Amino acid sequence: MIKKFNSLQEFYPFYLTEHSNTICRSLHFVGTSIVIGLLISAIITQKWWLLLLMPLAGYGFAWVGHFVFEKNKPAAFKQPLYSLASDFLMFYHIITFQIQEKLTEAKSIYGTN
Repeated sequence: MIKKFNSLQEFYPFYLTEHSNTICRSLHFVGTSIVIGLLISAIITQKWWLLLLMPLAGYGFAWVGHFVFEKNKPAAFKQPLYSLASDFLMFYHIITFQIQEKLTEAKSIYGTN
């Protein structure tokens, strides 16, 4: 049975437990960095076709992380909007060095995978 989440705040700890593998999180970080770079590049250069590469970069790195390292299905398959928002939130927590604290909190709620 699929758990129903009513908010991003409720979903995010679950999302983090689905990203407990460091390599998986790192691949998400790389993919999100490329997505941000493509968006900025498209705006600056006005080469709008670059926007078409964003899903390939974002999902490509994430899916390798999940299927090869985390060994689970991406949360985006069931909760696409919350997952997208959570990916950027996780990116923020990585660059602000809060990710371990947030992951520990998440594991206290949902346990470890």
